[in-house]
Amino acid sequence: MTDKMKLDLSVILPGIPDAADACVSRLLERLRGRDGVDDAHILPAIDDQSPQLCIHYDPDRLSLARIRELATGAGAQIGARYGHAVLDLGGPVHQRRARTLGDRLLSIPGVLEADVSAGGLARIEYDREEADEAAIRAALDRKDARPNPPEADHAGHDHGPGEHGDHEEGHAHEHGGIFGANTEIIFALACGLFLAVGFAIDKLIADRPDWLPLALYVAAYGCGGYFTLREAIDNLRLKRFEIDTLMLVAAGGAAALGAWAEGALLLFLFSMGHSLEHYAMGRAKRAIEALAELAPQTALVRRDGQTVEIPVEQLAVGDVAIVKPNERLPADGFVLVGESSVNQAPVTGESIPVDKRPVDDPQAAASQPDKVAAAHRIYAGTINGAGAIEVQVTRLSKDTTLAKVVQMVGEAEAQKSPTQRFTDRFERIFVPAVLGLVVLLLFAWVVIDEPFRDSFYRAMAVLVAASPCALAIATPSAVLSGIARAARGGVLVKGGGPLENLGTLRAIAFDKTGTLTEGKPTISDIVPADGADEKELLRISVAVESMSDHPLATAIAAGGRERLADTAIPTATDLRSITGRGVQATVEGELVHIGSPKLFGEAEGEPMPQALRDDATRLEEAGRTTMVIRKGARYLGVIGVMDTPRPAASATLARLRNLGITRMVMISGDNQRVADAIAREVGLDEAWGDLMPEDKVTAIRKLKAEDKVAMVGDGVNDAPAMANATVGIAMGAAGSDVALETADVALMADDLAHLPFAVGLSRQTSRIIRQNLYMSLGVVAVLLPATIFGLGIGPAVLAHEGSTLVVVFNALRLLAFKDVVRGIG
Repeated sequence: MTDKMKLDLSVILPGIPDAADACVSRLLERLRGRDGVDDAHILPAIDDQSPQLCIHYDPDRLSLARIRELATGAGAQIGARYGHAVLDLGGPVHQRRARTLGDRLLSIPGVLEADVSAGGLARIEYDREEADEAAIRAALDRKDARPNPPEADHAGHDHGPGEHGDHEEGHAHEHGGIFGANTEIIFALACGLFLAVGFAIDKLIADRPDWLPLALYVAAYGCGGYFTLREAIDNLRLKRFEIDTLMLVAAGGAAALGAWAEGALLLFLFSMGHSLEHYAMGRAKRAIEALAELAPQTALVRRDGQTVEIPVEQLAVGDVAIVKPNERLPADGFVLVGESSVNQAPVTGESIPVDKRPVDDPQAAASQPDKVAAAHRIYAGTINGAGAIEVQVTRLSKDTTLAKVVQMVGEAEAQKSPTQRFTDRFERIFVPAVLGLVVLLLFAWVVIDEPFRDSFYRAMAVLVAASPCALAIATPSAVLSGIARAARGGVLVKGGGPLENLGTLRAIAFDKTGTLTEGKPTISDIVPADGADEKELLRISVAVESMSDHPLATAIAAGGRERLADTAIPTATDLRSITGRGVQATVEGELVHIGSPKLFGEAEGEPMPQALRDDATRLEEAGRTTMVIRKGARYLGVIGVMDTPRPAASATLARLRNLGITRMVMISGDNQRVADAIAREVGLDEAWGDLMPEDKVTAIRKLKAEDKVAMVGDGVNDAPAMANATVGIAMGAAGSDVALETADVALMADDLAHLPFAVGLSRQTSRIIRQNLYMSLGVVAVLLPATIFGLGIGPAVLAHEGSTLVVVFNALRLLAFKDVVRGIG
């Protein structure tokens, strides 16, 4: 699909009366910066209707499923009118078959988007007012897509309004014919057997009936051409000529010339080549399916005073699961009892087990599970170490981080990359051009002195040589393998577009707090103003900052409480955030402002005393983030906070330079002096400080105007900037649903050192895609003139199918990609 699309989507705002809300503003910010979006705006609610999100976009570059994710990450929801289905076709399909099925689905009234991957998944967006899932399934053969049987274990689930849509993903059903998944290769082998026996009888046995070798050749045609004929008929119904059609015409032409053996050889090599291609693609598909098998099938839980073993699907939020040493964890949750080291590599890619201990306050952890620290948090599918632990379940099995990763990776398979979109367009021009050339060659006998038979044979050989089979599978095979390998290494890539873009960019922008630094600032300096003391300064600061969840506020609240010991803390009310500057609240009947020195140049009231301004400047020059506190008209002092760089930051940036990243910029809301100090420490050349959230978006747009740029952040506060980057990369996504939904690439572990692995794998994927394109186009470029000047059908199809297998197995090398520095394998 290449046409632009305009949709009016109902926006559901939980607990919000209208569209004039911050979450909708965030959604619009994230959408307007996206590649493929022309415009996004809100149409006001009319009568009983919800507000409408009107979006003009190119579905080839941004899917409706991705729009849903961005809406969820922004705190809004998309209404239920537009359905989202993911159907499992039962295993890998040929790329030509995938494209045919996608076009067939698009021809159904009400289907807005349809992508089918060579891995065997169909992703469909449809308008429920015009189509339903039953109609969509009916458009596919029973052999193409099957719903799960009632007892099957669903990897996905149906979502209600405002969630991801209807997601039904079955297991890999054996499909393809009477021999299940092996039908095509058995038919291909039977074709080869009939061909070999017929040829032997024809050439070696003189005293035999004339009809016998012909009958064997006809049988070879039947076995070798069955799947090709089925595909050709589907294409003709869609008024398209594809590779299968060309092969059938060439085989039919050979038969018309009496060259039955050559025609049967063509069909044998073609069907065998694609059977092997099917098998090879199955390896990449199995690498993805293996993710879904990481979680155990049963869990040991304590219920009603007894310990019972139940299926993981029956686990409820609040259950306490008992996990023995060396067992896989059955669900997401937090540790209640016991200590152990947990191997999180299956989910986060971390090579070293992570120590886990019980939470201090189980009730608080259960009420806010997303804020549980990493030292207490566990994920389904990870592996317990030597200690027995008890875990309180915080998510149902269908909602675990692992389940979401499996779902997102599956849907990423069907997202076309820029190169694949190009090759699809190229093929649709190239194939008719080849047919035109073949028609001209059919009349070569008119121009040159040769029999029609020779011209016809040459035309059929050109048909074979020019069929772009290798080109069709070159990119999808590499993308599927790259996404599978990334997922195994703890990196979630949302489709071929981000995978390719990450592999070709030269610039990366980093958020400072929590990305290049630990994100756990601590109080380093306390400087009371004249007439105030340290105790009063901390007492008022703790009262206000305890109400905020900003990292700097948390640091001041925690550090202040430690220093105050038994001192009573007053109650603050009416907290209000002053974006990018600080906060204000009421304490002991007076208005308190806490924020950067810039806040006090803008807020009403007394200006900062020069002595206090000098103290703040001195701290900033030392690399501190400063927070000035004013109560009423009286300044209490300034607190210096320091956030230390991550230990891996310097080494990671050096590795990125070795991978070809030539420009790395830190963007921060902190003052320029603090930004410069951190940049020097980690080895960055550029640091842009004093940036408000909207300034970060402007900074990314400026970088993007010069070249492709990735933005690395936490996926929550940095979402607008990430949306405007070529590729948005979120760190620590295993602990944040918002980060998972917002990012194009999610590093599941909160470990900056995984970034070079993601970039290196993407670089390798881009190289392999280029190699495959050169190979596939090069073979066509050599074979086309060679067949025009006399190369026969047999050698042409041998070279043709050989190149197809080469590009597929070249792509499968990505499954063995290793990060040699960290040893991620």
